[in-house]
Amino acid sequence: MQTKLKIALVAGLISAACVPAAFASSTGPIEELARQAWRENMAQIATPSQGCFHASYPSIVWQQVACGAVRTDVHPMPHYYLFGAPQTAGNGNDYTIQTGSNLISSAVGTFPSVTGVTSEQSVGVPAYGDGGILGPNEYSVQLNTQFTSTTSVCAGHSGCTVWQQWVYATDYAQNGVGAIFMQDWLIGYGGRRCPSGFGSDGAGDCYKNSAAALPPDISPTDLAGLKLTGTATSGGNDTAVVTYGGNAYSTSQADSTLKIATVWNTGEFNVVGNAGGSEAEFNSGSSISVNLAVTDGSTATPSCVADSGTTGESNNLNLGACTASGGSTPSISFTESN
Repeated sequence: MQTKLKIALVAGLISAACVPAAFASSTGPIEELARQAWRENMAQIATPSQGCFHASYPSIVWQQVACGAVRTDVHPMPHYYLFGAPQTAGNGNDYTIQTGSNLISSAVGTFPSVTGVTSEQSVGVPAYGDGGILGPNEYSVQLNTQFTSTTSVCAGHSGCTVWQQWVYATDYAQNGVGAIFMQDWLIGYGGRRCPSGFGSDGAGDCYKNSAAALPPDISPTDLAGLKLTGTATSGGNDTAVVTYGGNAYSTSQADSTLKIATVWNTGEFNVVGNAGGSEAEFNSGSSISVNLAVTDGSTATPSCVADSGTTGESNNLNLGACTASGGSTPSISFTESN
């Protein structure tokens, strides 16, 4: 009986592994459904260790790859540096999903519909030093936590709070190559010295970057095909995963970096300028729908809260109404357009 059971299990595993390969040989709607299912699976399959990994459709096995080092001369910014900037999406004027006492362990950001987008460029905000990576087709996609909570990583510094970002950005590691990484902040840490591994922004805050996986630069006209997933596991690893087309890229770091898993209950997701308080400027007639779904151990409908974003970057799109939904993956969704 045990032998027959083992044979049946092995046969079942082989059959399941062959399904994507069979779909891969077809075209049309079946092929797209198979790729969509593969992308969803890869966002949930844990990598075997810390580091950077890549997988290609239809394989569901992560292959370790070399990590890249991202730039430290420019970085995303908290929104409070940019009061007075134009009140389009971002720079605080954004929706966030808030789950109250339910801690978020995973969040998935997507752009289900992108219409009318033919061009985009990252532009500086003159009043704030034209920071960031500027020019055509430069942007970042950010998944951000709240920055109102403290953890033991603040080491007792009064007023210190933690802020974590999961970021996909174009040309952030090197020209022609995108980067997916986590940026970790100790807001209001104070003093002149930051903890080991952190650098100072010169204004009392400390930040550091995780190692970066290196997806390709993705055209802003293809945002509908990009999915960004961030996870946080107390006592384990935090991961960032980008899936696009038939490829998945992942990077991870120890959750002990900020211990964000112990406080994460708010999420912001959007496409904005590429660091330094910059703005993603889309052509007139652009419309982008935004969806952020979370796993928080609950099926309750979350809150969708306006004017509560945390990033200092922005875009030139105007926010529409926000809808919140409960279920196995509570979510918020809204459309922004110009």
